[in-house]
Amino acid sequence: MTTKLHRTYYPKADEITHDWYLIDASGQTLGRLASKIAVLLMGKHKPHYTPGVDMGDFVVVINADRIRVTGRKMEKKIYYRHTGYPGGLKEMPLKDMLARHPERVLQLAVKGMLPKNRLGRKMLKRLKVYVGPEHPHQAQNPKPIRLD
Repeated sequence: MTTKLHRTYYPKADEITHDWYLIDASGQTLGRLASKIAVLLMGKHKPHYTPGVDMGDFVVVINADRIRVTGRKMEKKIYYRHTGYPGGLKEMPLKDMLARHPERVLQLAVKGMLPKNRLGRKMLKRLKVYVGPEHPHQAQNPKPIRLD
């Protein structure tokens, strides 16, 4: 009686392709948009997804200043940072953060959905967020994606 061995497929570095995607954030809900971007960055949409391998794609997001949130998050959601000095904890509500740094809001939302290790930091570098409709990645010919 012979048994068949099932071998696990492990993608090689030269077999992995990193595509470019363009996402328009106008009118999109922040959390739902961030989770879809995180899936693209991790490569979970590919059939040969492997958790320990960087299979993700590049994602270019335009119109980051036009995202929306539900409920009372504009006043209630607070972003914290620390200056490094004693008593240096700073806080900023979402409304002020969108006014000053709208691209940072989306980057922080996606960062929270990626793995907390070296691989996650590498994936986050593939996210390019821009406030307006223009971006400098025309040469890469990103494929537009509708997230409805």
